[in-house]
Amino acid sequence: MQPAHAQPIQIHTRLENDSPVCLRTIREDDRELMRIGIEQMSQRSRYLRFFSGARTAPAWVIERLVATDGHDHIAWGAIDMAKDDKPAIGAVHAFRDAEDDDCAEFSVAVIDEYHGLGLGKLLTATILLDALEEKITEFSVNMLADNAGARRFTQSLGGRFVGSDLNVLEYVLDVETAIARLKADCDPPGMAEVFKAFG
Repeated sequence: MQPAHAQPIQIHTRLENDSPVCLRTIREDDRELMRIGIEQMSQRSRYLRFFSGARTAPAWVIERLVATDGHDHIAWGAIDMAKDDKPAIGAVHAFRDAEDDDCAEFSVAVIDEYHGLGLGKLLTATILLDALEEKITEFSVNMLADNAGARRFTQSLGGRFVGSDLNVLEYVLDVETAIARLKADCDPPGMAEVFKAFG
């Protein structure tokens, strides 16, 4: 594993409602932000993201989510800069496959209050661009069969269905194709800052 960056990398941009948001790399000292963020999600959202509606995530789950190195585990979080307490409002992760160095397991979650403001797209674009720099070319996306929103979003980025196991669907997403589609849409407007940050 490569060492994580000494300081979080930050991208300042805006949501569709013009609210300022900071996207930054997640670090091990973000445990409390991660725990509170998961608790702020609705039971339905927690179920769709973690396949469990439990309000409190087990300690080992939190540890796995914050144990980043910027190479085998890439993770970014979103902070609402308009609120005094600067709460965490979303996170995105890519875990490199131990048997396929070019592929990573992808997941994204946004607190319900911020649904529909483009945050999921901003986080996804950020981790796609970061993953490409780390030579990851494909994302594996696993979702529950009743997660229609995730299915539509993945398909809109060019994701192709590869199989299912009971009620869990698996899609494969080509990183470059997904980046091209997000760049072409440039929606939400704050997307431009994400692409600018990665040159």
